[in-house]
Parts: sequence; C-alpha cells; structure tokens
Amino acid sequence: MGVVDEVIRQKLHSHVALIRQISEYIINSGGKRLRPALVVLSAGSFGYNGQHHYSLAAVVEFIHTATLLHDDVVDESEMRRNSETANALFGNAASVLVGDFLYSRAFQMMVEVDNMRVMQVLADATNTIAEGEVLQLLNCRDPEVDEENYLRVIRFKTAKLFEAASRLGAIISNATPEQEKAMTVYGMHLGTAFQLIDDVLDYSGDNQDTGKNLGDDLAEGKPTLPLIYAIQKGNPEQANLIREAIKNGGIDNLDAVLKVIQTTGALDYARQCAQTEINIAISAIEPLPASEHKDCLLQLAEFSVSRNY
Repeated sequence: MGVVDEVIRQKLHSHVALIRQISEYIINSGGKRLRPALVVLSAGSFGYNGQHHYSLAAVVEFIHTATLLHDDVVDESEMRRNSETANALFGNAASVLVGDFLYSRAFQMMVEVDNMRVMQVLADATNTIAEGEVLQLLNCRDPEVDEENYLRVIRFKTAKLFEAASRLGAIISNATPEQEKAMTVYGMHLGTAFQLIDDVLDYSGDNQDTGKNLGDDLAEGKPTLPLIYAIQKGNPEQANLIREAIKNGGIDNLDAVLKVIQTTGALDYARQCAQTEINIAISAIEPLPASEHKDCLLQLAEFSVSRNY
C-alpha cells in the first residue's frame, strides 16, 4: 500500500495548482483505502508478480475520490472524516471540476495497463456508480422507498466499486473464470455490507469515530434501511414521525426518530443484514488457495461489520 500511495502522489500531478491542492487535500484526509487494498489483496491471492495492481489500486482510489467530491456537492455536505469537505473549503465549482480531473486521470491510467477486460470492468463500474447516484437522488425525501429499492441503490452506488476492485486482481492474474467469479461475489457483498454498516453508524456512531454528525443521512432526506425498517415495524404514530422526517429532510425531531429506531430494533436488523452479506462474501472465497492475502480478505470482511468508524 506504500507503493500505491506513491503512485497516487505521482499521478495527482497537474500543472494547475488548484487541482493539485484539492486532490491532495482529499487523498490525504484519512480515508481507509479499502478499495485499493482489495486490488492488491486480490492480485496477491493469485500470486500476481507484476506491477499493474499498484496502478489499478490508484485508479480505484481516484474513482472513489471523484465520487466523494461530487457526492459532497450534491448533498451539500460540510464535514467528512472530521474535516471540512472540499466544496466547503474551495467551492462547488472547483470540487466538481477536480472530480472530473480525477475521473479522466483514472481513465488515462487504465489505458496504460493495456488490458481491454480491465477497461471494460472499470468503465462499466463507473457507469453503474453514476446510475446509483441518480437513483439515490430520486429516492431522497421519499418515505415510500422499500428495502429492495434501497439495496439496489447501494449495490450500484457503493458495492459496484468494491466488486470491480476485487475482480481486477483476478483479471490481471489470469485467474480462472471460477476464481474471478468468486472475487466478484466477494467484492459485491463486502461492499453492500460496508454500506449497511455506514447507514447503521449514521444513527449510532460517535462523530469523532465516523467523521460525520449523527443523523446526516436524515438531514439529507435519505431513506436508509434503519428508517425503512422502523417505518415497517413501528406503530402508525412512529411510522408517520419517520415519514415526515424523511420528507422534510431535517433533524428537528432527531431524538424522537432515534428512539423509534431503537425501539423497533432497526439497527439490529440492519446489522443482521450486513452479517448475511458478509457470510456470502466469505463463502465465495473459501475455495481459493490458502495464503496470507486470502487471510487478509477474510479479516477485512469481519472488520466491515464490526467497525465503529
């Protein structure tokens, strides 16, 4: 991962000072680097000996960072990872344009790898992520969103890049179709679980740990699984409270909403769903040969559901 970070620093170079400034601010702001780590671990699981996994790990991080820049503009967010967002510091226009730079730089690096299947997987992933962003936008302030539609959004918006990252390591290692499929399934379900826990932490986490304020999703009118479940299991008065909170997109009644979420067992349900996803992910890679890299993939799966940040 040290090599990956060096590639990231090299490829962030631009003759435009503001691009360098914003890109470095985001990249160095304390992200977990899970997605690039998946590329490295996946490739290592199949004994890859080349250099392309470093470049592709950086590509995946650039794509993720670009989505964060655009997300924060769309959501009008002011805090991420306990720091001001780029749009809060530099403005919306600069954030969107630097996000575009990161996308285009990622595609330049893909071409350098010179592998058509790699380009196909990443092109498809970025397109699916964009669809997920639009679906989420359509779902905002809509209290009638059901669990199926919610899961579709997170599989598109979040899990797709996890899936692509896991799959890339198999592709460049010339893994068998069965092994590539295993990594694809692992990444998709890992990413889904990861987002489910993010949504749980929005109503239960410590802002010093998560880098977000409690109820940020509710403030944006996002109907995430804890809210969807609370509407289903709450009494009519409780369900109406949650519906109105989603419609209004505010946190005026956050304490009351949190009480409903607790009394209906919504957080426990969401955690159970995340654990189910992780069980599928772990099962998918069980047939892979034993290795330190595989052990790390299994540990990463467990971390994704046990974490508090």
